[in-house]
Amino acid sequence: MSLQRMLKLHYVLVLVLCVSASEDFDWTKNERGSFYYGTFPTGFSWGAGGSAYQTEGAWDKDGKGMSIWDVFAHKKGKIFLNDTADHSCEGYYKFKDDITLMKDMKFNHYRFSISWPRIFPNGIKADHINEKGIKYYDDLINMLLDNNITPIVTLYHWDLPQVLQEKYGGWQNVSMVNYFNDFANLCFERFGDRVKYWITFNNPWSSAVEGYETGEHAPGLKLRGTGAYKAAHHIIKAHAKVWHTYDTQWRSKQKGLVGISLLADWGEPVDITNQRDIEAAERYVQFYMGWFATPIFNGDYPQVMKDYIGRKSAQQGLGTSRLPVFSSQEKSYIKGTCDFLGIGHFTTRYITQKNYPSGRGNSYFTDRDLVELVDPRWPDPGSEWLYSVPWGFRRLLNFVKTQYGNPMIYVTENGVSEKVQRCTDLCDDWRMQYFKDYINEMLKALKDGVNVKGYTAWSLLDKFEWDEGFSERFGLFYVDFLNKNKPRYPKASVQYYKRIISSNGFPNQREVESWKRKATETCSSSNQLLAAARRKSQQDNKEQAGMPKVWPVHDEV
Repeated sequence: MSLQRMLKLHYVLVLVLCVSASEDFDWTKNERGSFYYGTFPTGFSWGAGGSAYQTEGAWDKDGKGMSIWDVFAHKKGKIFLNDTADHSCEGYYKFKDDITLMKDMKFNHYRFSISWPRIFPNGIKADHINEKGIKYYDDLINMLLDNNITPIVTLYHWDLPQVLQEKYGGWQNVSMVNYFNDFANLCFERFGDRVKYWITFNNPWSSAVEGYETGEHAPGLKLRGTGAYKAAHHIIKAHAKVWHTYDTQWRSKQKGLVGISLLADWGEPVDITNQRDIEAAERYVQFYMGWFATPIFNGDYPQVMKDYIGRKSAQQGLGTSRLPVFSSQEKSYIKGTCDFLGIGHFTTRYITQKNYPSGRGNSYFTDRDLVELVDPRWPDPGSEWLYSVPWGFRRLLNFVKTQYGNPMIYVTENGVSEKVQRCTDLCDDWRMQYFKDYINEMLKALKDGVNVKGYTAWSLLDKFEWDEGFSERFGLFYVDFLNKNKPRYPKASVQYYKRIISSNGFPNQREVESWKRKATETCSSSNQLLAAARRKSQQDNKEQAGMPKVWPVHDEV
């Protein structure tokens, strides 16, 4: 057999394997079995997370530059109640206290992000390196390691230096690829001797869609139908460049791993026997997670994205697709740039087909030709978008396994918020139930053969929730934002999650059923402490305002 024919046969076999790998997922089979009692493998990593802009505060201290979120949040009407994260949890000053909380919970890891403008105030290495910012992260990393907590570090959690947005248009400009690589390279140089888990981007879907398509997030641009695709294109290139930089310059001496964290809600067909619904559901997932995961694992955008956006662009009379194109060199450069895949998952949608005519103006959302639906019976304890649908988590993890060759997965975000009116109730039974159900579905997925290595509860603390300000709370610990000291109070879910960690799962029915009761017993005292602190704070505020002090009256007997 000639070499040319052998190569051709090899190519066909590889093609068949790639196609079959993406078709292994069985959309018609949704097992929703009963609760599974069992434990995770030895060495499974438990932790929680947060991000720089959401928790640090100190927005203009010690030489930090402005980020796009600093500017966006200060514009009236952009954030609910015009909240800002100027002070937030004051994590910049209170990180030692927070590590003490983590140690008590026996965390294996903590996930946080490094603020790019805290290191490069103007976004560019050549302009200035802020050594005070370096020292803060040095101290944080060192104390985590002193307490046997592994740092998992995100390089970009949405806080682009404002200078780069103003000068170059942010992620609309390909120059961000090199600027981000310079920032990442300095982080590898300064912190890589101790940090072994790096995440390039957190949820680039939100950066692209909500930052450059809908304008709900910083920098607030509404470039419908083009902005999100262009931003994502540059983010994917930036991720690949940083991975290669680590691979060629640092991996041999630092022995670390570089991945990416993708938000991945699950899309379930309304009717699993209807092929159009199945195709729409897969399209939903491909336009969401696959938009970033498929280039990183396979070298190019999902075929369905290329087909749909290309066709709609042609119908608009455009000469080329609104979805940018990777060159053959870029495809091979991007493919395989993932040592582990971070998955952020919160909820599920039912999906069905709906055609959007291109004449009405195209956007990322109409390009997909689908409708998202929810079941009114699904619990919705917090954010209006976040319904508790645990079985979708297992479905998603199995999809990742079959679609991308069973990569190493770290769950980098999973959790639930609470509504504003419940924000002072520390007995968060809905969060305990959410963690129980979702972690159990992750355990089932692990038994299915999915390669999950760790779980990160979102989040350690209540914090600034982007355009929702402080009106939504995801924290295990309640933060009293009305108190300038920002004290932390444990919610019941702290004790509940602590028991999952100490048991490494769900050992038996009798023990697990006692956890919720025991955790709820602890939160009543926390509620009393918080209420007393609130009363004292209100009294102090009255005194500072010059109002007379009011003492309680005791009747003499």
